[in-house]
Amino acid sequence: MSMEEPVPVNPADLKDLKERMRLIAEADPKQYHNEYSLKRYLRAFKTVDAAFQAILKTNKWREEYGAANLAGTPAVQNNSNKARVLRNRDCFGRPVIYIPAKNHNASERDIDELTKFIVYCLEEGCGKCFEEVIDNLCIIFDLAEFSTSCMDYQLVKNIIWLLSKHYPERLGVCLIINAPVVFSTIWPVIRTWLDDNTAKKVVFVDNEIELCKYIIPDILPNDM
Repeated sequence: MSMEEPVPVNPADLKDLKERMRLIAEADPKQYHNEYSLKRYLRAFKTVDAAFQAILKTNKWREEYGAANLAGTPAVQNNSNKARVLRNRDCFGRPVIYIPAKNHNASERDIDELTKFIVYCLEEGCGKCFEEVIDNLCIIFDLAEFSTSCMDYQLVKNIIWLLSKHYPERLGVCLIINAPVVFSTIWPVIRTWLDDNTAKKVVFVDNEIELCKYIIPDILPNDM
């Protein structure tokens, strides 16, 4: 099991995007994105114009949403059992976000608060990336004790939207573990919302031998 190398970006495109962003960041240092981030946007949005527009939208969203300042907010305090950024990394050095589905009930949640909590986890996970080596995440959905009341289509849509618009190319792999039979009727719906590039990063793990290709199982929490 080897990890795919990221698609190289066109050096001329990167130079062009850097120059545009330099002018913006000189006027407002908060707009700054490093070279790794610029490359991720170019990979995701394909053209310099589209990447540039996407970065400006993300910067505006981050400012308005307070993405960097969610620690300690009620959204984080009230949802701490819904997901966790683990202390350990996966076998490729990626930070791991672990989401135990059994702790979620779609009819008993505040979608805005929960989405803020997911942003908090994405921020924490991205902050743990050693970008020179690896700049993407391993997200694990643990479907042990999953029931249909745990299934939250709106939350899944929100996560997909966040990853595509504001955390492009941050998903390295999404592991689905302990999936029950009932999930086979749910997955085809979710699959229609994913582009092919994202869909191929979703891996259903059926046994511990498979899991060990990605993580050491001992790192998974047993207190959630």
